[in-house]
Amino acid sequence: MGKTFAEKILALKSGKKSVVTGEIVTVSPDIVMSHDNTAAIAKKFKQIGINKVKHPEKIVIPLDHCVPAATEKYAANHKEIREFVQEQKIENFYDINTGVCHQILPEKGHVLPGSLILGADSHTTTYGAFGAFSTGIGRSEVASIWATDEIWLRVPETIKINIEGNMPYGVYPKDIILNIIGDLGADGALYRAVEFSGKVIRKMDISGRMTLCNMAVEMGAKNGYVQPDEKTIEWLSSRTNKKYRVIKSDADAKFEKIINYDISKLEPQIACPHTVDNVRPVSKVAGTKINQALIGTCTNGRIEDLKIASEILKGKRISNKVRLLIFPASMEVYTEAMELGILRELVRSGAVIMNPGCGPCLGAHEGALAPGEVCLSTANRNFKGRMGCKEAEIYLASPATVAVSSLYGEITDVRGNLK
Repeated sequence: MGKTFAEKILALKSGKKSVVTGEIVTVSPDIVMSHDNTAAIAKKFKQIGINKVKHPEKIVIPLDHCVPAATEKYAANHKEIREFVQEQKIENFYDINTGVCHQILPEKGHVLPGSLILGADSHTTTYGAFGAFSTGIGRSEVASIWATDEIWLRVPETIKINIEGNMPYGVYPKDIILNIIGDLGADGALYRAVEFSGKVIRKMDISGRMTLCNMAVEMGAKNGYVQPDEKTIEWLSSRTNKKYRVIKSDADAKFEKIINYDISKLEPQIACPHTVDNVRPVSKVAGTKINQALIGTCTNGRIEDLKIASEILKGKRISNKVRLLIFPASMEVYTEAMELGILRELVRSGAVIMNPGCGPCLGAHEGALAPGEVCLSTANRNFKGRMGCKEAEIYLASPATVAVSSLYGEITDVRGNLK
């Protein structure tokens, strides 16, 4: 019997010839990531009684959750992190002028096929879009890796999701993953590896694959994975010259289950308050008034997403009852969008362009909601209080749905509703 990607990579990283699902293995990661939570992790690290991190070259620290600092407390946190970075001689540090961690790591060449990446953020699953095994871990676990360069992981069972058919008009990768999460539920892939495959995945660009893997954790997955292909290699070629090894599931690998989707008749999807798996077709909630619209975050803040929104909004004005916030995922995305004229069209439509970062996604600053307000967002979570207010509501949808809805001031089906 062949082996899955998860089994093969965890065997490799643990130094074993082979492993089986359910086995506990001790591994050494290639990269360990933390962000604005680095100061808290550093405190835990120093409690261990070790003065120096074991492998500073494996550590990557981007600041992105509250940048620039919104309060003295956040500013002090950033100061502590900068001092820790200097003290430990950590070279892979990205300050407030860089972007969101899950965009920065691939852009800066830290994510490679066949690598094991652990991060102090649940959406570390994003890097599976490049053929890496990547997953989120806790702060204490990161501190212990800094000290020992080791951690134990359980080898997960794998769910294979085949996505076939042709992408209908108005449907995007975000709609596909929302539909899957709605079907399987928030715990439908709990501690499972999820492997995305099929015709639609092969045709999908890197940005779309990142969206799928980013949100794999919203159905409980340990990691998401897309087999690297020529698109992966081309995307990485301008960002790194490091050698890597493509690891893929064997043709006769044993999957816990195989789920097949034909998306040819899929409608645009939306996650309704207050859970990500509360998914319905956009047409079923069309007409719901919105106060704020958000396009950005590590889920949908890439150039492809901004371009979709720009094409919909070009030559039009958003509703005077809506605030449209645009958060490019990185300075690289911001610069390209500026050079292509995408930001110009978005500004002319009435949008406000913000600096790259997480922004209001976690409710810390820049676009927090007020009681009774409704936000339509391209982010990955809509839990109560997520954007700073427990009496507000958050809906999740694709950049196209968010853009067209901002024109009307209400949730709108992009199909046939462009002015």
